[in-house]
Amino acid sequence: MSFTDRPYYDIDGAVGSVRKAGLAALGQGERGLRDGRELTLQIEGGETLPAPTGALTPSGPLADEIAAARSYRTRAKAEATLRAYGSDWRQFQDWSWERDLDPLPAAPEVVATWLAALALKGKADSTITRHLAAIGWKHRQDGLVAPVGRDAHGLISDTLAGIRREQRARPTRKKAAISAKDLARMIGAAEGQGTTALRDRAILAIGLASAMRRSELVALQLSDVEMIDQGLKLRIRHSKTDQEGEGATIAVPAGKLLKPVDHLNAWLTVRGGAPGPLFTRTGTTGEFTMAPMSDRSVARLVQRYANKVGLDPAVLGAHSLRAGFLTKAARTRASIPKMQEVSRHKSVKVLLGYVRSAELFDDHAGSGFL
Repeated sequence: MSFTDRPYYDIDGAVGSVRKAGLAALGQGERGLRDGRELTLQIEGGETLPAPTGALTPSGPLADEIAAARSYRTRAKAEATLRAYGSDWRQFQDWSWERDLDPLPAAPEVVATWLAALALKGKADSTITRHLAAIGWKHRQDGLVAPVGRDAHGLISDTLAGIRREQRARPTRKKAAISAKDLARMIGAAEGQGTTALRDRAILAIGLASAMRRSELVALQLSDVEMIDQGLKLRIRHSKTDQEGEGATIAVPAGKLLKPVDHLNAWLTVRGGAPGPLFTRTGTTGEFTMAPMSDRSVARLVQRYANKVGLDPAVLGAHSLRAGFLTKAARTRASIPKMQEVSRHKSVKVLLGYVRSAELFDDHAGSGFL
């Protein structure tokens, strides 16, 4: 049997030489081990070959290309997604260590048990699915095959399917929609001309008028705003359903009740024209800063003002602004295409859920005799 020497590069660019029988190219499933461990090559089928200890350091164009590849990998996910993945991974890691289990590489049965543990804590199906994605992401970042890829008996998929089936039998806990009338009261509760009040009124008004997700609101840059006679245009660079960053532009009318454009202009008199986030943090004493806001801070902001006007903050959140726009649009007979133009839902099925909720009592079959 003949063997050939060829270079092998691990995910951080270390180079060695691997002797591999009968294969002209490196196949899927190969990986380099690092952090002081021996660089190895794992071949599909289970065989693992050691690489020579005299690893080389790439230089010249190859080094630049490896660095570029590494940079592109870090941009494959949105910043909010990476923050969530990082938090999810730390939780799984701590849980594993507390039980003397190895989180990396994680055995499929360990991951399945972790998903069950999350379900027992009352975590939603979508949250549990994201935790699983975070574990796979961490493995791939470290040059390892994700546990799902090694789950020959389907332990993970079966566990997740069981969790979803069980949760479908339970009522969902979606955040309630905020009506324009209630939001006007909340905006009024942000009293004064202080920096925080001006910013909060703008966030509340723009949040509902644009039907944006909280991650999209805090990602807006000043350069994404274009004032026009009818109102304003907002450029959304990327979103939950647009991970490739194709972007979209939505229109926000000037409005008569919530007056989102007026509130934004008032905020901009304080914020100024410096490049950077459209909505920024304020200091502990209300002073202006150019630091970006977190998406969680939008949820807390909504709940704070809801509480001020006597609404239940437990059932409201940042999503209540988006839900409020879509519910009211459905009640005023806005067309599905025009609603989708603002909400940017990829699935009409999801959008129709808001329409059905808004029209539940319209033309009711029993309205004529009950």
